[in-house]
Amino acid sequence: MSEQPHAPDSATNRLAGESSPYLLLHRHNPVDWYPWGEEALARSRHEDKPIFLSVGYSTCYWCHVMERESFSDPRVAAAMNRDFVNIKLDREERPDLDEIYMTATQILTGQGGWPNSVFLTPDLKPFFAGTYFPPADRYGRPGFASVLRDLADAWRERRGEVEEQAAEMAAAMRRFLEERAQPAAAPPGTAAAWRAVDGLARRFDREWGGFGDAPKFPTPSNLFLLQEMAAERPEAAEMLAATLDAMARGGIYDQLAGGFHRYATDREWKVPHFEKMLYDNGLLLELFAREHARSGSEQAARVVRETAAFLAREMTAEEGGLWSAIDAETAGEEGAYYVWSRAEIDAELGGEDAAFLAPLLGFDGPPFFEGGRYVLWVPAPWEEVARRRRLPLAELLGEIEALKSRLLAARSRRPRPATDDKLLADWNGTAIAGLATAGEMLGEPALTRQAARAADFVLGTMRPNGGPLLHARRGGKAKIPAYLGDYAFLVRGLLALHRATSDESWLTAAAQLAAEQSSRLGDPAGGFFVAAPSPDLLFRSKDPFDGATPSANAVAVVNLLQLAERTGERSWLHQARAALLSFAPLLDHHLDAVRMMAIAARRYHQAEGAMEETAPGRREARAGPPPAAGPRLPSPAELVRADLAVAAAATSKGWRPFRLALEIAPGWHLQANPAGDEFLLPTTLEGEGVELRALRYPPGEPLAPPAGPAGPGASPPAVYRARVELAGELRRPPAGAGRLLLTYQLCDDARCLAPVTQALDLGL
Repeated sequence: MSEQPHAPDSATNRLAGESSPYLLLHRHNPVDWYPWGEEALARSRHEDKPIFLSVGYSTCYWCHVMERESFSDPRVAAAMNRDFVNIKLDREERPDLDEIYMTATQILTGQGGWPNSVFLTPDLKPFFAGTYFPPADRYGRPGFASVLRDLADAWRERRGEVEEQAAEMAAAMRRFLEERAQPAAAPPGTAAAWRAVDGLARRFDREWGGFGDAPKFPTPSNLFLLQEMAAERPEAAEMLAATLDAMARGGIYDQLAGGFHRYATDREWKVPHFEKMLYDNGLLLELFAREHARSGSEQAARVVRETAAFLAREMTAEEGGLWSAIDAETAGEEGAYYVWSRAEIDAELGGEDAAFLAPLLGFDGPPFFEGGRYVLWVPAPWEEVARRRRLPLAELLGEIEALKSRLLAARSRRPRPATDDKLLADWNGTAIAGLATAGEMLGEPALTRQAARAADFVLGTMRPNGGPLLHARRGGKAKIPAYLGDYAFLVRGLLALHRATSDESWLTAAAQLAAEQSSRLGDPAGGFFVAAPSPDLLFRSKDPFDGATPSANAVAVVNLLQLAERTGERSWLHQARAALLSFAPLLDHHLDAVRMMAIAARRYHQAEGAMEETAPGRREARAGPPPAAGPRLPSPAELVRADLAVAAAATSKGWRPFRLALEIAPGWHLQANPAGDEFLLPTTLEGEGVELRALRYPPGEPLAPPAGPAGPGASPPAVYRARVELAGELRRPPAGAGRLLLTYQLCDDARCLAPVTQALDLGL
């Protein structure tokens, strides 16, 4: 007899027994929800029904919208319950499954996001995916009811086509998830970090800080890279300082309570997406503490103190662990807790004080948030305002703080957004590292004690009886074996505590967890799997890419290098080397996605050199023969020499003639401009902060075709060989730094290298 479907009553469904706040959000839906597990998977196989998998998290705005619109609609729920086995998944509890099925959505649709809505065969292969679906057709999107009907019909009437598509999707996902990290013969060099900075410089917003246009995300891996290179690369220091300053003064930072929202929806960082995530605040706390130590910025120190206070006040459990997130919306309205009308501010402060504060917190102009309201932000640095007003900075700050406190007290009386009080080992690790680093860099032991208390909580409650680390804890219960991110970020936090306190117990705990990480998740080919083997996983991946947090594999490599340095054990260095060999090709071909790995590669060569110098008998020579040098791709810098000459004299309107000579190594060529084929990348020259005119590219020479007949009407592409010269005129704005960007692709008679963009200083 087949299992009878569970019929949710008006009170609860199966999710009522879960601990995840995101799953509990759906416990009153009329949908016959299952949590991910064998009960649901077995029912799908037994009844031969497809699975609808809905993945989200508690502070996801569109997840809430879909819950209200579609999953609470009895008619939609009836279709879901009749034709599908419905599974609700919290991506923060199962990042391994989230990665697999987000990959499917990105392959199928070209984009991703949450809620992630994926339809699976009973053997867990995806055949259709999307993100948010409205209940009925609108916004140019198909309604969820239509999607359900069409997919149910396809499953009944065109089953073979559906299963064929699912098999093709699974093969594509396997190629992406399992074959993207092929070992190299040698670890990547230190030049990757320099090239990664060049990549950021090309996207840097010189007016507002950050990279690219709206929306703007903190992307800590970018900022850690700039901090890594700031001492050797002035441009890196400038980009770092400008971005942190813009974030600290923007609406992305909570100007009243401290702490950062998830991201900015606009280029100026003024209007955020209002959820507050623990991982953002832990990582940014560390970045701002390091910026204060690097530059002496008092603004950075204020952000550190305020953010640490916010974490203690609003995101810390009584036992010392830190909660996961604060929601973006209150009563269904995005940002309602945080935004202000001018009338509300005047009512709290009175006209005179409101007028004083208005230009300092950005509510003196027209409202720029929906409903005629403001997000508080800092249009000009307060240090600059104090100079203009001829006031001591401390006096101005005292007045500002008194008025901010009154607004914060008023705001605290509003209905609060929900808090996700789930405790995650990895996100706690980011906060532990941030607080420990802040205590060290600012010389404030209270912050270090805050970090130690959180670390004691995680080690005491999420490693029961000293056993393997667990991922999540809520309601007094810890569950789910740890993922790579849990080990990587928690070990990072423990190492930061060791550095801040010199307490060897933190180093011992870090080494124990790193060893456990290797035994549970290590890949013999190098690097680490995201999760341990499990029958409910289609694939095991080794995700090397940075995202909202830096890559866990890259963080793990940096941890191993620190363990090698602090313990003197070369086995940690060997593990780091094996991981870097595994991921080395990505630094050649996907550098913009693995900037944290570029830091790890740079640190590896520093650590290796230091250990060679200090190891007995290794000061003059290595023990044994050097490792064989494997084949490698040539560097473009070795093959193309660019010599830019700009005239010293300018016309009355500032234009200067220039010539750019390119010397190309024998046997290689560049695509000319034009290249003679729409699929080829022509050599191009662009100005960054520089105007160009009368730009002249030399004609290319035809590339001799390889032996064999040419296709009908085929003509050879045009190329540059040996030495060519580009010429034109340029003009730089008076205050601009300015440079030229040369983009080209090198090929020989059998292969092409990846396209590169080379920055050329003007020398003016």
